[in-house]
Amino acid sequence: MSDLLLSDAAATEALGARLAQTLPERAVVHLHGDLGAGKSTLARALLRALGVTGTIRSPTYTLVEQYLLPAGGLALHLDLYRIGNPGELEFLGLDPAEARLWLVEWPERGQGALPPADLDIELAVDGDGRCCVLRPQTAAGRAWAEALRTG
Repeated sequence: MSDLLLSDAAATEALGARLAQTLPERAVVHLHGDLGAGKSTLARALLRALGVTGTIRSPTYTLVEQYLLPAGGLALHLDLYRIGNPGELEFLGLDPAEARLWLVEWPERGQGALPPADLDIELAVDGDGRCCVLRPQTAAGRAWAEALRTG
């Protein structure tokens, strides 16, 4: 998929809504980008569009936040910036089969201990906005990206 320009927070929220509308039955999303690139903003927009109400906290210090999705299933939002090595994820007791959606910030820090990504999303600051690149990694990810492109 080609680069997307997210000119402001509203554009990021719109992408989150499009991701939610086309979400496969189960999905793992790895969010890449420097500090301040918009990873948490996009994750929050996606969760909100899936119907999560109340406070959506950044998992910066807790490492993981869990959300029950109104349509059924569990969403996990992880921020691995503060872990020292992938083995630390074992202590979180996460079961890949129990979550419908995984949103993982800083996935490279959990390499080998995470389920593989269906969709890699790279975000970078671009002027006042963000550049976003979607890279499908599985058949489900390719179908998701195609639904985004055509929908």
